[in-house]
Amino acid sequence: MKQEEILARLPYSPPFLFVDELLSIDENGCTGTYTYSPELDFYKGHFKDHPVTPGVILTETMAQIGLVCLGIFLTGEVASGSSSHVMLTSTAIDFVKPVFPGEKVTVIAEKVYFRFKKLHCNVQMQNKEGEVVCKGTISGMVTTKLNG
Repeated sequence: MKQEEILARLPYSPPFLFVDELLSIDENGCTGTYTYSPELDFYKGHFKDHPVTPGVILTETMAQIGLVCLGIFLTGEVASGSSSHVMLTSTAIDFVKPVFPGEKVTVIAEKVYFRFKKLHCNVQMQNKEGEVVCKGTISGMVTTKLNG
C-alpha cells in the first residue's frame, strides 16, 4: 500500500488533519511529518502573545500518524476494499519541549502489538533539530467494514 493511498483514507480534513506526509511505513511502524501553520485557530488564545501548540494537538498529531495511518496499513484496507476506523483508547505522553507556530515535526511510531483489533504503539515527536518534544505510548481499537 502506498503512502498516498493511506493519506487518502484518513477520516480527517483541515483544519483537523495533522499529517502532511508519510516518510515510511511497514508492519513494524511508521514515520510522518506535519507543519503547524501559524494561522491555526488554537494559537489565537494559547497563550496570549506567546502561542504554543497545545499538548492535546501534539497528542492528536501522534495519533493520526502513529496510530491511524499505521492501523490503515496493517488492516490492508485499500487492497481489501474495506475501510478502517481507529478509535483512540489510551495515551501516556510526556511533554519535554514546546512546539511553536510554524514548526515542522516528525512523528516516529513503533508498533508494540496489534492483536484482537487493538493497536498499541510507542510514539515520539521530534522537532527539526531532531530533539524529542514529546514521547509515550498510544493505543486504539481498529474496526473495519466492507465498502459497497
